[in-house]
Amino acid sequence: MLEKIETTEDLKTMETKEKKELAQEIRNLIIQTVSKTGGHLASNLGVVELTIALHTVFSAPKDKIIWDVGHQTYVHKILTGRKEQMKTLRQLDGIAGFPKVSESEYDCFNTGHSSTSISVALGMARARDILKENNHVIAIIGDGALTGGMALEALNDAGNSGTNIIVILNDNEMSISKNVGGMNTFLSKLRTKKLYTQTNTTIKKILYKVPLVGEKTVKIAQKLKRGIKQLFIQKMFFEDIGFTYLGPVDGHNIERMESILKVAKTIKGPVLVHVRTKKGKGYKPAEENPDKFHSISNFDIKTGKKQKSVSKDYSKVFGDKLVKLAKKDNRIVAITAAMKEGTGLLEFANRYPTRFFDVGIAEQHALGLAAGLAKAGLKPVVPIYSSFLQRGYDQILHDICIQNLPVTICVDRAGIVGNDGETHQGIYDLSFLNTIPNLNIAAPKDFSELENILKFSMQLEKPIAIRYPRGGEGNVEFQKHTPIELGKAEIIQEGTDISIFAIGKMVSTAKEVADILLGENIEAEVINVRFLKPMDEETIIKSIQKTKNAITIEDNEITGGLGETISFLLSQEGENYPITHYAYPDAFIKHGTVKEIEKIYGMDAKSIAEKIILQNNKHRMIV
Repeated sequence: MLEKIETTEDLKTMETKEKKELAQEIRNLIIQTVSKTGGHLASNLGVVELTIALHTVFSAPKDKIIWDVGHQTYVHKILTGRKEQMKTLRQLDGIAGFPKVSESEYDCFNTGHSSTSISVALGMARARDILKENNHVIAIIGDGALTGGMALEALNDAGNSGTNIIVILNDNEMSISKNVGGMNTFLSKLRTKKLYTQTNTTIKKILYKVPLVGEKTVKIAQKLKRGIKQLFIQKMFFEDIGFTYLGPVDGHNIERMESILKVAKTIKGPVLVHVRTKKGKGYKPAEENPDKFHSISNFDIKTGKKQKSVSKDYSKVFGDKLVKLAKKDNRIVAITAAMKEGTGLLEFANRYPTRFFDVGIAEQHALGLAAGLAKAGLKPVVPIYSSFLQRGYDQILHDICIQNLPVTICVDRAGIVGNDGETHQGIYDLSFLNTIPNLNIAAPKDFSELENILKFSMQLEKPIAIRYPRGGEGNVEFQKHTPIELGKAEIIQEGTDISIFAIGKMVSTAKEVADILLGENIEAEVINVRFLKPMDEETIIKSIQKTKNAITIEDNEITGGLGETISFLLSQEGENYPITHYAYPDAFIKHGTVKEIEKIYGMDAKSIAEKIILQNNKHRMIV
């Protein structure tokens, strides 16, 4: 069946039986692909029939389809002319794991973060109305993403707009971890009301068959529909705020999906179609462990096990240490924004369930909650991926730091994360956190230093952000670890020719650079800056006064991070020595492995050392 699909128009001539065969072939292709490239598996397996029905009923790219988050668009990509490119999924210069407008006209909007689709779709729908165009606008959002405040804000506006917009709620009872909270409870109640929806559909089919008066009778009945629905489903949230609610419908039944979407097309005003799907559908290991197969590296299809595994990673080191600290201090509490497993909090949640809070996909609320807990005398710890922490900037500034509250913010997945690309690279946190008064910022050079800084943060009684990279592959464990003091750097090795200032995981890169330079008779002094804020000004100035030459290395964008901070410090002190900054450009970084990206941007040890040696040789020639 896949060979028959060149564009989505080919779907419109296929029989249902053929589409079912197509669905199985697509699942097989996705499993084969992700087993080699890694990627988001469970979410894509869950939307196969939904996506087929969507592209059968609607006519993209004229009709605009906006995918929330976008990690579930592999089926969409296969159906829109990219099936041959699937083998390049998430690979350097291959197709992205998320929608990309530069990749296809069928991708009408770039997505990558949760809870944005309804806002975007409403904007496109209103633009269509103003421009007097004629097309449908559809947002597909998961029930997990519906816990995000932005989604609820958009629902509120859309429901009151009167605008023709279709929101498809893909309800699989999961985000990355299992869904929590009041919205999940509400949807659970809707799922149990099948009697109403089945009865309603049956009656409608019968009435339509009545000659002459059938259609009129249906219209009269629809006027009574809201009142009848209230008898079955009290406090219907979606209809109360202005949506026509359709569903729930089995998202794996192509015929039913097509029927309900055709109905949605005919309704004026905002419509919400409630679709029930199973995450990981069709692949048993993913069905049984959808959280583990949400995003996975390459794996063995027969067993479902990863081809390679890292015994230790930063998230696990953080989680294990937090459990040990919490055993000794019952004031320590942990908060996650639907990322219990991903941020290493699973063991903490099991050991201390009354001190663990999963707030759903709601980073702003997580940080606001932390502020309240801290103000009341507890010690909240909030691990959030760097690329998602951007959402909570105001809460860090306004709710936590103005009052100097002792909240520990653990910035996971900091720096280049690789294959997820622009929307997930964590190279902006040093820059935006550096602008916030009262916030202390630290980055450990290895696992042991992470444990030490986390322990230190529990006694600090001030807000602190601790950033660390994804995973643990390539981690260099240093032999020497000096005690953690607020704002105190660490001299890794002394030298006389050049000072190398580095922070976080780039300290190991700095040490590797120094080793290469030593082979060229260049003695480098390596400084683990450790704290971006407050910075150890004395150690930095003394080092550069000694060597009279310096570089900085950071896995952050060049604006506002370590390099600019040190340059500003030196200018304030009236020091005028050459200093070169190694960081990522003020740009969005594409997808590829961490090593590939580092090589492209000259951030690997060999590239940095070669540039230093070249500059040193030029200097000697001038002298």
